[in-house]
Amino acid sequence: MPDLAIITGASAGIGAMFARKLAARGCDLLLIARREDRLRSLATEMSGAHHIHAEWMIADLADERDLERAAARVESAANLGLMINNAGFGIHGIFFESDVEGQAAMHRLHVMATMRLTHAALKNMAARGSGGLINVASVAGFMPAPGSVSYNATKAWMINFTEGIAMELAARGSGVHVEALCPGFTLSEFHDVVGMDRSGVPKPLWLSADFVVEEALKGLDRNDVVVIPGWRYKLIVAGIKLLPRGLARRLTARQTRAFRRRKSQ
Repeated sequence: MPDLAIITGASAGIGAMFARKLAARGCDLLLIARREDRLRSLATEMSGAHHIHAEWMIADLADERDLERAAARVESAANLGLMINNAGFGIHGIFFESDVEGQAAMHRLHVMATMRLTHAALKNMAARGSGGLINVASVAGFMPAPGSVSYNATKAWMINFTEGIAMELAARGSGVHVEALCPGFTLSEFHDVVGMDRSGVPKPLWLSADFVVEEALKGLDRNDVVVIPGWRYKLIVAGIKLLPRGLARRLTARQTRAFRRRKSQ
């Protein structure tokens, strides 16, 4: 029986690219997202192109009932080989001026859903001593930024959480590998939904979903716990870690103000 890859947020962008890459490797798929038409189309395409079994589950993982339904499916999957927690969204704006429900939904999706599905996947895979799990975080998780407070904070939690899980698995001598994938700006619908003007970001900083996913899978094969695709972003993160935290905050705030001024012109 082929390994099963379960992917959340699979209807577009990085999630859909994971589905394409893993189907090409011969993995069966369970695609989880809110948009049934896209999931059905992708599952049908992957089944026909690669002769694998692909199914989908319609779920809003920020909703507790849908999350528990998805977790039960993850925990009971007999052939689970890879779990990818990719579902997420961003909100651009001052935290206390934003709708609080949107902020709460982001925390439920990035933190609570990631925690719950990671727990379900590891209960499944750790008992067999094999498998992999990728939590899709972001380079944003390495530094707070005004206008993106909850997004950066939840992605920082995902990185820290994944590193802690990796330590626990290593202490048990487990064959299960976990990874925090930390891409930078990636060409997808994500920034359109947020309402971000792509012209404010230099072209060399934009990554393709194909490149990001390929780097993620290579990193998992190497058992890398934190994967940062692209040499430019590796340098940026290294620089952030070397700077005194107070100075890094001031530089980030200054860059954010400059970006806002460009948008208002």
